[in-house]
Amino acid sequence: MDSKDNIKDWLPGLKENWRSDILSGFIVFLIALPLCLGISLASGAPPMAGIFSGIVGGIIVSLLSGSHLTINGPAAGLIAVVLNSIMVLGGGDPKLGFELTLAAIVIAGAIQVVLGLVKAGNLTVYFPISVVHGMMAAIGIIIISKQFYVALGITPKAKTIGGLLLEIPFSFSLVNPEVAIIGLSAIVIIAILAKIKNPLLKKLPAPLVAVLVGIVLGIVFDLADEHSYTLLDQTYKIGPEKLVNLPDHIYDGITFPDFSRWKDGIFWVMVITIALIASIESLLTATAVDNTDPYRRKSNMDRELVAKGAGNFFLGWIGGLPIIAEVVRSSANIENGAKTRFSNFFHGLFLLFFILLLPGLIHRIPLASLAGILIMVGVRLASPHVFKETYDKGWDQIVIFTVTVILTIVEDLLVGVFCGIITAILIQIYFGVPLRYIFVADITVKSENKVHELYVRHALLFSNMISLKLLFRKIAPGERVDLQFDENVKMIGFSAIEFLQSFKRDYESRGGQVNLIGFEDLKPISTYYGATRIHK
Repeated sequence: MDSKDNIKDWLPGLKENWRSDILSGFIVFLIALPLCLGISLASGAPPMAGIFSGIVGGIIVSLLSGSHLTINGPAAGLIAVVLNSIMVLGGGDPKLGFELTLAAIVIAGAIQVVLGLVKAGNLTVYFPISVVHGMMAAIGIIIISKQFYVALGITPKAKTIGGLLLEIPFSFSLVNPEVAIIGLSAIVIIAILAKIKNPLLKKLPAPLVAVLVGIVLGIVFDLADEHSYTLLDQTYKIGPEKLVNLPDHIYDGITFPDFSRWKDGIFWVMVITIALIASIESLLTATAVDNTDPYRRKSNMDRELVAKGAGNFFLGWIGGLPIIAEVVRSSANIENGAKTRFSNFFHGLFLLFFILLLPGLIHRIPLASLAGILIMVGVRLASPHVFKETYDKGWDQIVIFTVTVILTIVEDLLVGVFCGIITAILIQIYFGVPLRYIFVADITVKSENKVHELYVRHALLFSNMISLKLLFRKIAPGERVDLQFDENVKMIGFSAIEFLQSFKRDYESRGGQVNLIGFEDLKPISTYYGATRIHK
């Protein structure tokens, strides 16, 4: 099978590919189980909230989805959003905060459905790439700041993210050694498995291996029983509170939303934040998965929004976390030979079977193991490499990125994203882009004999390239596109260049031809080829 025409969808696709989809779905389930639990706990939600999300995201949302190979479920990118919502809305009462957050998730899901129905699948165009990367890096730092203490068995004094980060160097004397051994084992296992080149060992789901080792260590240290132990004249307490706590039956984990604060402005801030971040992340993941789909299928982004919105609307009523199309699990899905949407469906089915048949095993999972797994997720999102790579792309990108990171950590996600976008617009003004062309591109089109000539004047930016994207949609495959930049163009933004390169690569892979005329006449602001280009 080497073309998209050979991969059928729906029941014909299931009939032809059920073996590979079940196998991939099972492997993704093994990766998803510890992540669903860990993301729940890091979000300040009950453990069952993440399990519900994985089940619904797999079994229900996969059948509504506009994409073929994405895996739906709770994700690290929403930890900060949900945690902040529970804390702010609950005013110190986590149970009330969670119920009020569920109400926000219900309404956010409905908003996502509406966005999909009005064809807002181009939503990501309005977010500079460095704002999105900055948002994810900030989320990584937030995860690390929270989970560091859980992984080492420490109770921090600080409450804010900044305070938690500053407290880290002074907290090592408070480490609970047995808890720390479990947490550090998870970190080491994931780090080692990530470095292994052997193709068979690379297929081992690292989070699951970390959890299994944690379960064994938990039995050795007798975490199931409350007790104390002494080491180097220091006494430490340990017990079942260090283990995952699930209700005895799945229906006992259902929590209903509380809409009592629907008139409060802060409630609606949480609604918009959840809807916005969940939508952006899902659309970005679907785009990334499309680029790696071996069968070159393209997602219906409007339908993708409707599907995720429907899933979130339902999850808010039963006590689940909001879901997105998650990039790590989706990548694993492709690597393990998935062919159709049913690999996502089977991953959800396996989660359901596991929670119904083996709930006692989850009770044995140490919280420190899940914290170690999440720390490695945070490290991946906020690694020094991410900062260096952004810096190499140009001073404008690192400024936008840094503003987003700092204000997300100091304030919250919505403030960070908003200020990142404002920074990007101010940089466009600095480079001389007239105000009237910041949000409206000046493009004229001439089409004749399967040759399309598009003339761009003034600027092409993240904030105005929606019109170009819509024009490209109307061009049939296999033709010629000449995109000519006027000699007076002030700026081609980084995000616009990324989009043009992606379009050129994709269109030419389907037999077309794309020429960027006048592009090389503009000066890149760094040695990176795709850097922002300005008038010489």
